[in-house]
Order: sequence, then C-alpha cells, then structure tokens
Amino acid sequence: YLILVYLHTNAKRSNQDTTIPGFIRIVERVTLEWSPLEDEGRTAPAVLYTKKDGEGGEEDTNFDPGYEPDWAVISTVKKDREHVPVRDSGAVSTSVTLSQWSFSLPLSELYSLRRARFSLGRNFLVFTSRGGHPLPPLHFHRGGTRELLRAMHRYIILDQSPVDGRLFLAYPHDSGALSQSFDKLQLLDDGGSDLVSRFIQDPYATTFGGFSKVTNFFKAALRPPDSSVYSRTAQDPSFPLQPDEEPGFELITCGVELGPRPDVTRGQPMDKWEEFLDPQGRVKNPERIKELVFRGGITPNLRKEVWKFLLGFYPWNSTTKEREDILRVKTDEYFRMKVQWKSVSEEQEMRNSLLRGYRSLIERDVSRTDRHNTFFSGNDNPGLTLLHDVLMTYCMYNFDLGYVQGMSDLLSPLLFVTQNEVESFWCLTGFMELVHQNFEESQEAMKQQLLQLSVLLKALDPELCDFLDSQDSGSLCFCFRWLLIWFKREFSFEDILILWEVLWTRLPCDNFHLLIACSILQSQRGELIGSDHDFNTILKHINELTMKLDLQSVLRGAEAIYLQLIQCKVRGASWEDSPDSQASETQRLLSESQAGAASSNSACGPTSP
Repeated sequence: YLILVYLHTNAKRSNQDTTIPGFIRIVERVTLEWSPLEDEGRTAPAVLYTKKDGEGGEEDTNFDPGYEPDWAVISTVKKDREHVPVRDSGAVSTSVTLSQWSFSLPLSELYSLRRARFSLGRNFLVFTSRGGHPLPPLHFHRGGTRELLRAMHRYIILDQSPVDGRLFLAYPHDSGALSQSFDKLQLLDDGGSDLVSRFIQDPYATTFGGFSKVTNFFKAALRPPDSSVYSRTAQDPSFPLQPDEEPGFELITCGVELGPRPDVTRGQPMDKWEEFLDPQGRVKNPERIKELVFRGGITPNLRKEVWKFLLGFYPWNSTTKEREDILRVKTDEYFRMKVQWKSVSEEQEMRNSLLRGYRSLIERDVSRTDRHNTFFSGNDNPGLTLLHDVLMTYCMYNFDLGYVQGMSDLLSPLLFVTQNEVESFWCLTGFMELVHQNFEESQEAMKQQLLQLSVLLKALDPELCDFLDSQDSGSLCFCFRWLLIWFKREFSFEDILILWEVLWTRLPCDNFHLLIACSILQSQRGELIGSDHDFNTILKHINELTMKLDLQSVLRGAEAIYLQLIQCKVRGASWEDSPDSQASETQRLLSESQAGAASSNSACGPTSP
C-alpha cells in the first residue's frame, strides 16, 4: 500500500504552511514508513510565495516570544530547516530540505494512533511509539485512512481505548501477549490460557464477567468484533459511511457526557478578621475563612495578616501569644541564615561557583522584577535590596534548590504586601512548599502538569485539542510560564494578589490552577479555531494575552468548569464509579491531595472524594 499524505512543517512563508507531500506505507509487513516525494525519485514541488510591497517574505528568524527563554522554556524541539532558493518567473520559490522529515516505525513499537478532525475539515493521524514519542501528524488531504488501517489491521490489533474515543491502542497478533496484558491489569481473576479464546467467542460474557466492578462507561466502550470499525470495513467494503465521517473511521462520540456549564458568581472580598478570633486569638473557623477568600479574595488592609495563615507562617490554631513566640524564633532563624552568606568574603566566593552563580542570577533578576511597581522602582530603592537579600537567604535555607529564575516573581508580591523582610521570607518558604517542584532541574513536575492540563482539556474541548494537535501545539508548551509562576506575568499586579490568595485556599481542589488554564484556553478557542494560526502564531497569540485577561471572568470560568466536571455523568455512572476512564483521570486531577479541602463545606459545591 502506498498512500499520499502530508506533513505540515509550519515553516512560514507569508502566513502559509509549508506542506510536504509524501507516501505512507508498510514495508516488509513489519515497519510503518513515511518518506517525502523527493525521496521517491520525484521532484519536490516548490513552495511559492509572492512578494508584496518589495518585501521578500523571508521567514522571520528573530521571532521574539516576549519572555526570557532561559527559564520560560517553551520550544526546544523545533527543527531548523534549510531553504534553497529556486528560480521561477513572477514569484519567489523555495525548496525545503525534505529528507530530515522521513521516519519509520516498526509496528511492534507502535503504541497508539489518534484520529483527529476539527471544524476546518482537515483529517489527520498521530502515531505514538511505545517510548511515548509522537510522530509528526499525518494529514490525509485526499483520504486513504481506511486503506491504511485495513493494511495495518493485517499485522496488528487496533483496539479503541475506553479512555478516549479517538485513541486506538496497538497490540500484536499474539494470544500469549494479550493474555499477559490482561494478567498484568489484574482485572480478571482467572487469567488462564483460554482467556483470549473465550474473549473472542463471547466478548460480552468474558468482558463483563471479569470487569464486574467497571461501570457502564466501559460497557459502552467495549464492542464485540462484528461491530468493530475495522471488521466492518475489512469484511464489507461497501459498508455505508456516515455523512460526516472520513473513510476508515466511524464517528466516535466521547464517553464523557458533559452537562451544561453552570453560571457562577463571585463574592465580595473578606473585610472582617477579628470576629473570627476567639479570646485567645485562635482562628475559630479556618474553613469558613478559606471559603470567603476563595469566593472574593481579601481586602488590602487584611492581606498582611491573613496571608501568613494561608502560607503556613502561623498555624490556624495558634494563640496570639504563640504567634509572638513564633515570630521571635523565626526572626532569629532568618538572620542566622542571612549572616551565613553575608559573611562570605570575596575571596571565598571566588572558590564557591555555586554561590557565585546564585548571586549573579539573583542580581540580574532583581534588576528587572516588577520595576513598574513603586515599591521596586528606581535605582536605589530599598525594596530591591530586600528582594535581593531574601532570595540570597533562601539559597541558604534550601541548598538543594538554591535560586532558579522565576522565583523573584513569586517573592515580589509577598514583599509588597508584608512590607517586612522576615515575614516575606517565611511566606516565600510556604509558597515554595506548593510550587518548589516547578523549579527542579528535571522539570518532571512541569511535564506532569502539562500532561494533566492536556487530559482536562481533552475532556472539556476535544475539538480545540484536535486543532492544537494539528499545529504541533498539542503539548500545550505555551502554557509553561503560566504554570511555572502561577500566571504572575499574565495578570496585573493587583489581580495577582487576588488570584494567588484564591489558589492558596486549595479550594475547590489542589489543581485549581489547571482549571484556570483551561478557562483561559477555552476563552480563546474562537480566536484559534477557524484561523490560520500555526505553532509560532499560536505561541505569539497566547503570549500577547498578558495584561489583557479579565481575572474575575477567568475565575468564574474555572469554577464553572469544576462544577461541570464533578456533576458530570459518564454514560449513566458518576465520575468516581469509573476508576480507569478518562473521567476518573480528570476526577483524580480535581481531587488529588485534597484531604484538607475534603473536610470543608466547599464554597463552590461538593468537594470531590
């Protein structure tokens, strides 16, 4: 089988994609291979673009994403491309070096394929290897998916995932391997040698007998062989297609039935504090305070006091006298750590590259952090000195992490509100307890959050996900900065004070910041879908949202998403009833590490288990 498909490389020429035609085929029955037309001994068609107003339309290699790329890592995998000019009359043409795009993948190493289709009518497949590496999306401009899947089905089993209706998992034609996969799942008590044969002969009885604890979500996802799209197309080529489906695929409806998104209203800022304290100064009802803060934030005159509780500087059950003792102890501890780095001589520092590197980074970041704010403006502002000293002291407090760019963004609002060096330091340590993994060198926590964000967005808006996938933006890497410093550079300074105190309540779930990201992305779907955006312009558009977002609208949208998800039914079963579904994964993200919030009467509805 030799099928013409296209890669969209997003190399820009006057806002038109560079589209590389090529052939996808199965070589020697074991390997899936794509190669461009150039490699087939043919001449690659030139990509034409017309000059306008005397401009050559050259690719902008100096694209400025608008942030410091040394810490806000957005794209490190985009390949450089060579462009060789070719003569042509009336236009400027460019031939793209094509051989670098060729790929092959043994079918035994294929983990999954994902079918995607969005409103513009472009259909494409994304293949993922067992190592978790996705291949470039293949666009079927002229059809051919049926033929490709039929050919693949001769050598491997493609089974629709119960988690995602657009996802098909690949298995070898190996009964032993399939039995072993069931054994590893530990879902069937009698994983005997006849399991596969029983499954093929009576899929309903075998499946539902073994999966007795699985809800209707799986019953709807599992199909007998005679209803499989692959069996139908292989056995009956004349099988009628639905009007809006592409050959080779049935129209899949997601197993998650999202109900209507409720309307949400925000409250007024919390403006009373003393009435929540008992005669000894203990906070009588911490959960009620968290609810009020989540609903409307805190008035500026109370922030300094309440933030110290939200960030763990003071325990909620501490008395006034105990807090005085805590402050005294914490002050002594802070200055002991500060003396450690202050007493290092220049000669010593010359032999301490780690400390020298931290100081250099801190001095560079301090000079450009929130300089528009009067607390940090000017060259000799004492606020800059405090910012520097607190960050240097944090390096003594946390030797393993030290200082990483972006941490100055977290400290500046704390220092602005507390107006106190010691208190801002200990509030920073509390904040870093929540986000320190964001700054670890491995970036595993950031990768995990981007993956979790992708899971949520797939449940909420699969069409938007399909569009982003088609433009090499499905990883949501443009959200990196959002999650790294909790939207610090996306909202105004005053809005960030409100947003952070809302997030510090940990209501309605620990991962509420991911729902905020979903709310922002969905607010931009109209601008993204139906446009000619590609990877670069999507990145540029998202970055240009800075200071243009309405915080209250975003918070209402995020809370509405939360309520919609927890009230959602999965084909007749609740979220918590389907432990292995996409729904349960979303539910897990919402309820993860929520022990503290689960005991409260949530401000925005029932708290997930």
